[in-house]
Amino acid sequence: MPRLDDATRGRLLFGGDYNPEQWPEETWADDVRLMRAAGVNSVTVGVFSWARLEPRPGARDFGWLDRVMDLMHAHSVGVVLATPTASPPPWMGARHPETLPRDEDGRTVWWGSRQQFCPSSPVYRRYAAAITEDLAQRYGAHPALTMWHVNNEYGTHCWCDGTARHFRRWLRARHRTLDALNEAWGTAFWSQRYDSWEEIIPPRRAPYLRNPAQELDFKRFTSDALLECFTAERDIVARHTPHIPVTTNLMPFWSGLDGWTWAGREDVVSVDVYPDPKDPYGGQYNAMIGDLTRSQAGGGPWMVMEQAAGPVNWRAVNQPNPRGLNRLLSLQSVAHGADAVCYFQWRQSRQGAEKFHSGMVSHAGERGRAFQEVRRIGAELSRLGEVTGSRTEPGVAVLHDWNSWWAGQQGGRPSSEVDYAEVVRAWHRALWEAHLPVSFAHPEHDLAGFPMVVVPHLYLLTDAAVDNLVAYARDGGTLVSGFLTGVADEDDRVREGGMDARLRALFGIGTVHEWWPLDRGETVVCDGFDGTLWSEELTADGGEVVSAYRGGELDGLPAVLRRATAWYVSTLPAPPALRDLLAAVAAGAGVRPVLEGLPAGVEAVRRGELLFVLNHGREPVTVTVPGAFREVLTGAAVSGSLHLERYGVAVLRKAGA
Repeated sequence: MPRLDDATRGRLLFGGDYNPEQWPEETWADDVRLMRAAGVNSVTVGVFSWARLEPRPGARDFGWLDRVMDLMHAHSVGVVLATPTASPPPWMGARHPETLPRDEDGRTVWWGSRQQFCPSSPVYRRYAAAITEDLAQRYGAHPALTMWHVNNEYGTHCWCDGTARHFRRWLRARHRTLDALNEAWGTAFWSQRYDSWEEIIPPRRAPYLRNPAQELDFKRFTSDALLECFTAERDIVARHTPHIPVTTNLMPFWSGLDGWTWAGREDVVSVDVYPDPKDPYGGQYNAMIGDLTRSQAGGGPWMVMEQAAGPVNWRAVNQPNPRGLNRLLSLQSVAHGADAVCYFQWRQSRQGAEKFHSGMVSHAGERGRAFQEVRRIGAELSRLGEVTGSRTEPGVAVLHDWNSWWAGQQGGRPSSEVDYAEVVRAWHRALWEAHLPVSFAHPEHDLAGFPMVVVPHLYLLTDAAVDNLVAYARDGGTLVSGFLTGVADEDDRVREGGMDARLRALFGIGTVHEWWPLDRGETVVCDGFDGTLWSEELTADGGEVVSAYRGGELDGLPAVLRRATAWYVSTLPAPPALRDLLAAVAAGAGVRPVLEGLPAGVEAVRRGELLFVLNHGREPVTVTVPGAFREVLTGAAVSGSLHLERYGVAVLRKAGA
């Protein structure tokens, strides 16, 4: 199986999406001149070029792409060649309207943007396979080719009749019989029992709340249907070039696809990540995406396929990165395991919907701040080739599962204020602020290598996952669980007692009487801290009450329970309290910060033999570092203390190493 290091070859990849078909050909020579000046060694080509490559059904126009591939090779720039199937040409929808997706109201989603395809359409799949086959046959042996990039940001959902037929086939494979499906979906409720497979449709617009198990299965199906599209194209290019790695760019921490399953089907796991420059915790968000993507890659190297050199164009207010932030986030991704740092886009478009989305070369050109910062980043990444292929410390495992996300975010729940992604981010932020190394894991993964595991909020857990958590804790692992965990099984059926009995016994919980969600801004007083978002009326049975609720309906009842090495936190402590709680538990489990005594906003990450120290603050800081080091980017000697400017980064190697 090919890997990312087959493309990196001992150097960090640096570049971005290159769209030469959007520019006059005389611009291309200037592009390669600027690429060489910026240290660009990799570009992604052809992502949205289907209408240019196939201007009418069956026609092929490869001449321009031949010249681009040759030009890149002549200037030592590798090509990540994309299959263009994310954006079908207008002729496809016009000639084959059945390829167009329909929304849950039955309305057609027309061409004129991008990704207007039904993943279940045999016609779309046939055209996609044909153009992929011809690209692989033509360019598989081209010396510029370093990687395949299939489609782009898979995420199209469809509720059409063709999707309904595909959904029914998927359900037959999953449930085998109608009786089993009716049992799994709880169709006795509201007279929803099915007597024929043909009666089943996707969860379209309905008068009131829809069947939650049906919605959950449709989320699973949609992820799998898109995965079928990816693997079909992956298999075509792999047949022609078994030595060339294949990827597709996942959207960061996005609910539309099961990222664990998808990552297992890629040679290289890549992600598009766009921290908001106005977010004071944008660095923590970037760290979280890096930790998740690295974990999806099995702890090995991964790829930033897209980030922004300046402003994006899809927020309500799109501000550019302050000076130094682009460099900080790029080097932070490398610290968290990335072996490729790339952007959307190389040259900022002058037309189209993304002309206000930044590029490595902005509208200001090579004298613009964006390009000058890109040049510096490229030069510095060229000095970090030794880090390629190396790993970070696994640290604390944060458990995350897309199935639980899908189940917990539906309507008819105790609180619409509970946002799964924000709860996970709150727990990651607490660990990040405690300066602890973090990884992610699926609740059914082997957890034996982690001294500490946290479960921010997993409403749905399979029997296998529950058994895995119980075995981990009983073997001596330190387990900390957040609220509303282990409530439902894999069919979104509430477990007897409101929480799995095995977990109640593990945490020393007696009875879960009621869930008490909190309004936005409401807090509940606990011993030593304030809780937010959620609280629970439960009793202890063998568990030590570490903190109790004070006042109100829950006065004196457990807020935090502990039994041996298993902890249960029935609310969301305010950020400083959650940080302090997890830091204390981690210390007891033997997990220590990479560097002790770091100022707030400063992050330290060890990758291989290098220590990255990153200042996410807007003010300079001085950091104490034990021992003597050599700063890799500048060659300066560092001993005892390290001064970092705002958004400053130092990459340290032990002196003499």
